[in-house]
Formats: sequence, structure tokens, C-alpha cells
Amino acid sequence: MQTPPDVVATPEAAREPVIEMRDISITFGAVRALDGVSVRLFPGEVHALMGENGAGKSTLIKALTGVYSIDSGVITISGERHEFHSPAASQEAGISTVYQEVNLVPNLTVAENMLLGREPRRLGAINVREMNRRARRTLLHLGIDVDPRSVLDEHPIAVQQLVAIARAVDVEAKVLILDEPTSSLDADEVEKLFTVMRRLRDEGVAIVFVSHFLDQIYEIADRMTILRNGRLVEERLVSETSQLELVRLMIGRELEVLDRLDRAAPQTDAEEGTPLLTAVGLGRKNTLEATDLTLYEGEVVGIAGLLGSGRTELARLLFGADTADTGELTFRSERRKLRSPRHAIDRKIAFSSEDRKAEGVVGDLTVADNMLLALQASRGWLRPIPQATRTQLVDDYIQALDIRPADPQALMRNLSGGNQQKVLLARWLITQPEILILDEPTRGIDIGAKAQIQAKVAELAAQGMSVVFISAELEEVLRLSDRLVVMRDRRKIDERVNDDVSVRDVLETIAGEARAEEAPHD
Repeated sequence: MQTPPDVVATPEAAREPVIEMRDISITFGAVRALDGVSVRLFPGEVHALMGENGAGKSTLIKALTGVYSIDSGVITISGERHEFHSPAASQEAGISTVYQEVNLVPNLTVAENMLLGREPRRLGAINVREMNRRARRTLLHLGIDVDPRSVLDEHPIAVQQLVAIARAVDVEAKVLILDEPTSSLDADEVEKLFTVMRRLRDEGVAIVFVSHFLDQIYEIADRMTILRNGRLVEERLVSETSQLELVRLMIGRELEVLDRLDRAAPQTDAEEGTPLLTAVGLGRKNTLEATDLTLYEGEVVGIAGLLGSGRTELARLLFGADTADTGELTFRSERRKLRSPRHAIDRKIAFSSEDRKAEGVVGDLTVADNMLLALQASRGWLRPIPQATRTQLVDDYIQALDIRPADPQALMRNLSGGNQQKVLLARWLITQPEILILDEPTRGIDIGAKAQIQAKVAELAAQGMSVVFISAELEEVLRLSDRLVVMRDRRKIDERVNDDVSVRDVLETIAGEARAEEAPHD
């Protein structure tokens, strides 16, 4: 049974938690999503829930809010045991949640959203004047300058999130859960949100804050619980945990061991040639700050950073999947704008998305059809690929990538994750790209398939292709990349030739820890 330690022996740490989740386990089929996880939430604290994708954060939140039933464990509120079989039961116990996607009704007014289902009535009818007065009082109390009579959809997402928080305050929530509330906000909007959070914290509300932005965690949170692979790692006070240590706990590997890993790919002299692509000031509001990047033939550029750092956002802008607000792209000295993926494909750019299921795999089509989708799209649907060409291409790539089963007519949905990923890689290689952008190409696949894909990436670069390789696994990025770009909080913070760069070096850069002791002194 995993029990959070008493992190500090002070009267503050000895306070009674408003909510305690002890030894919580949840299983979906053969997958153990939570394995004996314990969390304590104290009144008057902002508690950060930390962990990479798949760590169990969302599952834990859904267990607390009654979306998921727990298989084992105990939830207590102010010392009394509770069981939540529905979200309504959780809300009645004083737990409110504001999600990244605001779950309010956009065509209703601010006041109607705040008091939906709890409208004051007079003679059987809704008392609109009282509803607006009550909503205005709550908004003013939180310092939110919004007309309660205005329609919610007229306001930006930041204001809508504040309205969602105001609704939670109106129901007198003991615990407020904020799940990635800042992912779409700019700096000024984040500060407004933090002002409201601090006010609620000072009034005794326990706030759960989920965010991948480390700077925000250290600005607003008091305590953190770190999860990894569905298990509790540690509970820590934020003030007593360095960012470097937090990154290490989230990733879960000893830096000394990782430092000894060898890179498989040799360094190249690619930068001596003419760039294939140059991005200057490429950015998108609330998504990615202005970023410079140059790609050369025969080079693997690794993009490193934690989830939410801007890795995927940069890849999508380079492929035209999202439209940049700022900056320009130059292809072999010719300035161009990418208004769509089709424009990128025409310029020999290929992109394999991190979301294999939603943006890659077409489960009801065959392996052959999946493999030829990009080539057929580039030709146009009125120019079908000749059958002999289809057969030759599919057979060649099944053999080259060792796709199993080696059956072109097998349905894509019946393949393993690793073999699906190989088919998606083949889809783009068939288009003969000059630039290949791979976003998490080895996530969730077995070690054998992972090794084959890594070897193929090195081979493609050796043949002159420019590869952008994105992975949450720093060892993998370092093993493959000739040049390394490090990202954090939606911006590029470092770029360097991968000349014996260690995982420790990257983690210290991501964590923002200057190694002052290594600096020369007069």
C-alpha cells in the first residue's frame, strides 16, 4: 500500500486533508491504469498533479469526480468515507472540475451558465434579476470584470474558464480541479487566472492544478503529487523540489545510468550545404512562440522537450497542418507559405502525426490502401495508381520495413501498434519526400519494432533525407539526432550540435537550471 510520506514535520503539514484518496486502483481489461495511488488535498493549497502521458493523472481525476468507479481503495472527505458512483455525487460532496475544453453552454448568458440548474425562482418562474445580481456578486468577489447578462460565446476562452470557476465558487466547492486550464491562454490571461486561483486558495479552497508548463507549476503550486505509469512516485512540497529533480521523478530514470547511453547515429557535416528549409520567426498565437529552424540534407534534427513544450505544434506548422500567424518559410531559397498539408506534400514534406489512431490509421482499409493513401492524394483521386505500380510499391515496403503479417490485404485494425506505425512510415516514404517529420513514431510499440524504425531513420538520413525526429524519450532523440533543438513552454530554448550531449544536459536545460558552479570565476 502506497502512502504519501509526511513531507515536512510542521504544523502546516500536519493539518487534516480535506480529501484523501488512499490506495486507489483502477483496471481496464488487462491494463492497470492506477495501482495503489494515494493523494492528499489540503485546504488553502494549490496541489499540482504531475506526470507524463499515461501517468494516470486523468484517471485519478475521473475517479475523484465519479466518472470512473474505483476497483479498490478509499476516498475520504474531512475524515468521512465517500463513494462516488456519478459526477453528480462528487459535485454534491463539494468537488468541481473545470476542464481544458470548457463544458458550459455557449449560447446562454454568463449568469445562466453560472446558475444552471440552480436558478433562483419566484412564483415558479426563474427570477432573472436575482440570477444576474447573484452572478454579478460572485464575479466581483473573484475580481472578474464580466457582465453577467452577456452571452458566454461572446467572450474568449480565458473568460469562459473564469466563468466556469465562478460557477464552482457559487456552488461552494471545497475542491476545485483545473485540468490543463492554461493550454490555450496567453501570458496576460494566465496571470488573470492565477489571481483568481490565489484568491480562492486564500479563502481555504483546495485546488488541483494539472499543467505541463513547469514555470506555471512553480509560480502557483504549493504541493505536488508525481505519478508515473499509474503509480505514485512521491508527494513533494514545490518549494523543496528543484525543477531538475521534478523532471527526473516524472521521467523515472537515473541520470547517471542514462549518461552512459551511446548514440547509434554518426554526426554529419550537413550544415555545410544549402538548407532544404529555413523557418524564421514561425509562430502561432497561444500555440508556439516565434521559432527559427533550419533543415539540411542528410541530417536528423531531434526535438526534445516535455509534453506541452511545443514540439508537436512546431511540427504541424512546418507541415501546414496548422497555419502560422508569424514568420516565413524558405524552401531551397524560395519563400513560400504553407496553407495546407497538400502544399507541404507538393514541396516534398511528409509528416507522421503522434496521434496514430486519429490522424493516421484507417482501420477498415487494408494495409495496401493505407500505405498508398498519401501518394494517391498527391496524384489526385481522378488519377488512380496503376495496379502494377501499387503491387510493386506495397510489396517493396512490406519487405523493407518487415511489416507483419506480410499480407497487403490484411485490415489495418488487425495489425499491432508497431506494424501500424511501419505502414504509416511506408505511406510517407512512398511519396519520396525530401523532408520527413516524425512525431512520436515509436510511442507505444514493442522494442523490436522501435529498433527497426530507429534504424530506418538513420538509414534515410544517410541517403540524404532531412529528418525531424520528435520523441518524449530523450535517450532516443540523442541516439538518433545530429542536431538537437530543446523546447519548453511553447518556445525553443536551446539548439546545439549533438556532440556528446547527455540526457543530464538536456534535462538541466529543460528544467531551466543554470549550472552556475561550472561557470568560470575571476
